[in-house]
Amino acid sequence: MKLAGAAALRYFAQPEPGRTGLLIYGADAMRVALRRQEVIAALIGPEGEAEMRLTRIPAADLRKDGAMLSDAMRAQGFFPGARVAFVEDATDGLTPVINAALADWSEGDATLVVTAAQLAAKSSLRKAFEGHSNAYAAGLYDDPPGRDEIEAALKKAGVSDVGRDAMAALTALSRAQGPGDFRQTLEKLGLYKLGDDSTVTPEDVAAVAPSTTEAELDDVLNAVAEAQTGALGPLLRRIEAQGVAPVTLCIGATRHFRQLHAAASAPGGASEGVARLRPPVFGPRRDRVVRQAQAWGPHKLETALGILTDTDLALRSATRAPAMAAMERALIRLSMLARR
Repeated sequence: MKLAGAAALRYFAQPEPGRTGLLIYGADAMRVALRRQEVIAALIGPEGEAEMRLTRIPAADLRKDGAMLSDAMRAQGFFPGARVAFVEDATDGLTPVINAALADWSEGDATLVVTAAQLAAKSSLRKAFEGHSNAYAAGLYDDPPGRDEIEAALKKAGVSDVGRDAMAALTALSRAQGPGDFRQTLEKLGLYKLGDDSTVTPEDVAAVAPSTTEAELDDVLNAVAEAQTGALGPLLRRIEAQGVAPVTLCIGATRHFRQLHAAASAPGGASEGVARLRPPVFGPRRDRVVRQAQAWGPHKLETALGILTDTDLALRSATRAPAMAAMERALIRLSMLARR
């Protein structure tokens, strides 16, 4: 039988007892692995693997010895409780072996969990599970998680009270990160809020979200965008001492000013433009980017991008001018431009 949507999420979290097996397939190996881990943990519990109630069977081994799957499903362990026979990275070539195991299954045998990469609709492996009256096939696609899925993941991470703006920030973050990275971010949020019963805010999300640039580089770019010319010298000496190359600094500045230009040029204004940025911008940094985009405006930002493009070309040319000095001169020009 096919399993999709909310029904699939419910089954992954609380598998129905007495089911013969489950096929999980999809192009994203991380999504498949996370769901496989979730459903196996729900079937056998936290001590199931330690109690040898989980048998892992690589597809390569099963191709050499097809009988090992049936043996694993019927084997009785020393510890009571549900058992799982897990076949990893299966393909259509294993369909006859898996079909035989599904047909021979009886009450009390281990549950068969199979994972595979993306399978076409005509896949014989898919048909084996979809056509079985007591087994499921669940396809995972690259769609971002919905609100229900995010809330379930937050609950698992120990986070229950999330404000509307924080939920919007998490939803945007889920679209920018892969499933594994997003789960780690939620786990960090759970640790960050441990013992704190207050509502989760966008600032909390920003505190645990991975930074897209180094903090020192952010300080330089903010000083430039906010016309703090006097602060540039010490900041540039600091990041130069840390080994940041002038070309790296130019690339970071170009990326920042492109973000500002995209925000300032948005039809709904800078605030709406920042909300559309990818990767998303959170918390106090979001407000700061909005203010910078509004202060510069599209026309001055186009001039700034022209200066940065010329500087990038100069840095990559055979010029004898000191690279960091050329970069510092360009940033000072930009900070002076911000004052006009």
